[in-house]
Amino acid sequence: FAALEKLLGERIAVLDGAMGTMLQRVALVEADYRGERLRDWPKDLKGNHDLLTLTRPDVIAGVHRAFLEAGADVIETNSFNSTAPSQGDYGLEALVGELNLEAARLARRAAAEAAAATGQPRIVAGVIGPT
Repeated sequence: FAALEKLLGERIAVLDGAMGTMLQRVALVEADYRGERLRDWPKDLKGNHDLLTLTRPDVIAGVHRAFLEAGADVIETNSFNSTAPSQGDYGLEALVGELNLEAARLARRAAAEAAAATGQPRIVAGVIGPT
């Protein structure tokens, strides 16, 4: 919080943009959402962007890097729908804890790399959607 307070005392902070919009540009297919781990899952998973945290962390990290390179001071975790009600649509309620933890780790790693490269602190904000 100290880094965020310091930043906000100096200037307006820039927050990243819409994760879902960035992911739609990647043209992912069902197999990307499934990965090897959920290859035989009985439900369609395409569109479950939070699941990409586990199945395609490279894609999520790439989105974080793009926002950071564009000048974002604060990036949000890829966990908007990492809740039991949202993941229940896919039968993946059991993954909620892992999704949230890994989303935070991915964002923190990207922020640390950007901070090291630029000398500017980068902040990670946990995000959760309306459900």
